[in-house]
Amino acid sequence: MKARRRTGPTDVVKALVFQRDDGMCVRCTTRQDLTIHHRVNRGMGGAREPWINQAHNLLTACTTCNSWFEDHPRESYENGWKVRRPQLPGEVEVLYPDGRRYLLTPDGVRSVMAGVAR
Repeated sequence: MKARRRTGPTDVVKALVFQRDDGMCVRCTTRQDLTIHHRVNRGMGGAREPWINQAHNLLTACTTCNSWFEDHPRESYENGWKVRRPQLPGEVEVLYPDGRRYLLTPDGVRSVMAGVAR
């Protein structure tokens, strides 16, 4: 039997994302039942793009909000919690609970964009 190919982010990248997002869900701020959310979907079996599992494509989300992102695509795209192809995640700002919008970088940094939520 063949070993499964790992298609998700590394533990190092996950740690960067949790640290950048202050260990809480980027939508509701809970610290319970957290997971890693891909802004651009990986697709079935993972995607081949080298950036798909980098920090700028990932957010910390609770399992409830992770499902909410899928059930509410319009709001999710408007707030940068999801990103449509062919856009790249580093080019789409993300709304954080502090009301600010940030651009995310592959190395786990967020930089302030607009001062207040739209």
